Amino acid sequence: MVDRSAVAAQQPSTTASPRKEAGYVHRHRADWRGWKFMWPFALVFVFVFVVPIVYAVWISFFQNRMIGGTSFVGLQNYSRLFVDAQFWSSVGRVALFTVVQVPIMLFLAGVMALALDSLKLHGTKFFRISTFLPYAVPAVVSTMIWGFVYGSKYGLVGSLNDVFGTNIDVLKPSVLLAAIGNINTWEFTGYNMLIFYSSLSTIPHALYEAASIDGASEWQTIRRIKIPELRGSLAITVIFSIIGSFQLFNEPSVLQNMVPGNAITTYYTPNMYAYNLSFAGGQSNYAAALAIVMAVMTMAIAYMVQLKSMKEQMK
Repeated sequence: MVDRSAVAAQQPSTTASPRKEAGYVHRHRADWRGWKFMWPFALVFVFVFVVPIVYAVWISFFQNRMIGGTSFVGLQNYSRLFVDAQFWSSVGRVALFTVVQVPIMLFLAGVMALALDSLKLHGTKFFRISTFLPYAVPAVVSTMIWGFVYGSKYGLVGSLNDVFGTNIDVLKPSVLLAAIGNINTWEFTGYNMLIFYSSLSTIPHALYEAASIDGASEWQTIRRIKIPELRGSLAITVIFSIIGSFQLFNEPSVLQNMVPGNAITTYYTPNMYAYNLSFAGGQSNYAAALAIVMAVMTMAIAYMVQLKSMKEQMK
């Protein structure tokens, strides 16, 4: 008898190595093929984002002097910033703005999203488009529209004062921040509503059917199924809203020429303060230090919100 195993051992193998068939790449050899697709974005990212930040940090350690030119001052700009009463006044103003305006805006956005998701609202397409439309309007244009609406002498408020014999002034200093908050709420509620609505759209309908079979009411379905599903998107909207609030610039800058008196100062918000220091005061180095400090503060607050959201989701 012929030993088949011996014959098979003498014949050359016709099957290639699995590593060769799969185009095996040595694990210790760097594979740079992905960078061929990444380098256009990476190049733009470096020159548009990284380089300006590095340059801002660099010039924040210098100071322009009338005698001697630009000189290295180390952390002097930062130490000056921490005792600058105007800076902390602007920070406190945007902090108050964030604490009050952001919850109101996100509450309205959540209510709108739940109304759309309930399928009981007539004209849902028109409602969805009309609520998102203010976000598509540039902030400068929106502020000018609302500025003419707020006008006590020439706008809608002034016309209502003439009709009812009242003397309402929405642009007076005591309520001016609330008026700006109303503009921001009008601009960004629809945007946040779409984020919430997209999150609600991912809920399987089987959960609604099971809740209906168990006899759950509409409010119980919202409280037990829909609201917990909004936790992830709520964290995103809170972070974006905090960043946007601390960058408040367009609305008070445009209203500055519409508000009588000096209600909106050059340091009304940190961004306005940095802008006026750099372009009107010739203190670009100090403005750079201000921008760096505000960026660090905003990132720290956003990071704390993200950590808290992650802990809530892990429960």
